[in-house]
Amino acid sequence: MTPYLPQPTAPIEILLVEDSEPDIQLTREAFSEAGIANTLHVARDGVEALERLRCAAGQPAMPRPDVILLDINMPRMNGLEMLEELKRDPALMTIPVIMLTTSQAEEDILRSYQAHAASYVVKPVDFERFYEAIRALGRYMLTIVRSPGPQEQEDPLHQQL
Repeated sequence: MTPYLPQPTAPIEILLVEDSEPDIQLTREAFSEAGIANTLHVARDGVEALERLRCAAGQPAMPRPDVILLDINMPRMNGLEMLEELKRDPALMTIPVIMLTTSQAEEDILRSYQAHAASYVVKPVDFERFYEAIRALGRYMLTIVRSPGPQEQEDPLHQQL
């Protein structure tokens, strides 16, 4: 039985930055099983994620995510490099980032928080524990976290005028 979670008026927009196909499928299934209304967009590494967030030519357009779930170990640009780049961009820095990774290294945890990650979650290896972690993340995102809405975010282009 899926527990009741209050749902926002629209599904939450989630950008999952993950290069492992099994982890992507597991995340999709866990959100579905947990009954969390969401639109899950996927980028395979930090370069692709930043291009999509910045609407680079050749990348599919996507709405601004309500949250980014970010793995650390990826090709081209790893999650820590992407997080640092994202938090330097005035147009993207207010998007909450939850590190969702297998790394338990203290250095990765410290570096993530120093780069302003909202949370650091170690991915459990079995589905039941992973499902519980995703359900807890969903509850956290839907009932506890308050993110700036589009009207509350400062527009860096208008700041320069």
